Amino acid sequence: MSIRTFENSKKLYDKACSIIPGGVNSPVRAFKSVGGDPLFIKRGKGSKIYDVDDNEYIDYVMSWGPLILGHADQDVISAIKLCAENGTSFGAPTELEIRLSSLVIEKFPSIEKIRFVNSGTEATMSAMRLARSFTGRDKVIKFDGCYHGHTDSLLVSAGSGVATLAIAGTPGIPRGFVENTIVTPYNDFNRCKKIIEENAAEIAAVILEPVCGNIGCVVPDIQFIEGLRKITADKEIVLIFDEVMTGFRVAPGGAQELFGIKPDLTCLGKIIGGGLPVGAFGGKKEIMDCIAPIGDTYQAGTLSGNPIAMTAGIKTLEKISEPDFYKRLNEKCDHLSEEFKKIAIKSGINLFSARAGSMFSVFFTNKKVRDYESAKTSDLSRFTKYFRGMLNEGIYIAPSQFEAGFVSSAHTYDDIDNTLNAAQKVLKSL
Repeated sequence: MSIRTFENSKKLYDKACSIIPGGVNSPVRAFKSVGGDPLFIKRGKGSKIYDVDDNEYIDYVMSWGPLILGHADQDVISAIKLCAENGTSFGAPTELEIRLSSLVIEKFPSIEKIRFVNSGTEATMSAMRLARSFTGRDKVIKFDGCYHGHTDSLLVSAGSGVATLAIAGTPGIPRGFVENTIVTPYNDFNRCKKIIEENAAEIAAVILEPVCGNIGCVVPDIQFIEGLRKITADKEIVLIFDEVMTGFRVAPGGAQELFGIKPDLTCLGKIIGGGLPVGAFGGKKEIMDCIAPIGDTYQAGTLSGNPIAMTAGIKTLEKISEPDFYKRLNEKCDHLSEEFKKIAIKSGINLFSARAGSMFSVFFTNKKVRDYESAKTSDLSRFTKYFRGMLNEGIYIAPSQFEAGFVSSAHTYDDIDNTLNAAQKVLKSL
């Protein structure tokens, strides 16, 4: 394959940099850790995206996870168009909010009541406020490398874009906002248990990604998850699962279905909006009923539950509820991951591959990746060469070692075979 050109993306990026900080509206898009300028995308269809220079790519970013049906699914697009003809937002309740709520609750038995917001950040921020209100306590435990949006109190050791850009601390966030946040290593239950036992009377909540997606895909030890559920229940601490990424992605009922664990509160986003801005938090009735207007914990949003996002979410959840949907989807991701590992071995490349449902990651390390520290042993210079090589071969992966990849139902086995052929060529060159 000839070297691709990106002249139009370059022109647009130069123009964007003059009016948008860094030329992007979310930092990881800037390609800072992998070199070069970001691609400007013109359109997407199915498993493919097309940039403004008319280059075609098999896409494994999938808008960072929401597009489980692929780009521009015809049923979702048709539903959105029909809904938009009746209006885009009313600032008043619609039946669509009830329909989507019911679909979510059907798959997540831990959720008795739910409220929609506009982003994952809003969901985690609201869940944290709710947990503090319910318990009357202030401290929160989060795990090193877990990203829960850019909420002030949680933007500490946050993985993802923070790790990608090597931002070490929390500039612009007053010390008082983070002094009640306790950070401890992911997958280390004994360390977390000690912290809880020493501070139980002050801890409102433990929040985590039950499968990490923001230090790359990292799967937890079952003993870690089970231990957290038991000790938080014993100490009357609210256990919050941030399933913004994993909800409806790793299983119909998210990671909590995979592990058989029921958290007290769950944060959702991405897939439940079918590609439109959305977030949600829900859980036990006695906790959720602390929210205004029936409780005294305030939370609000002008566009929360807007009809277009609800419609896209409803249609998406209806389609992924079809028989064998997840079986077929997971088989594709499993095939991609297993064959990739074989290619790496033949190429003599040290590599650790992780997968949960239809999300995956590869790390250029000979260590098992089980937390943020082991994820950081990945050879970032090798990842950069891998990223650039795959991009030139027409494969679009996340421009960061610390982000997961996603397979959609629109990906075909031909797509996967073409991806593996590209990987064989690129890994051999490394």
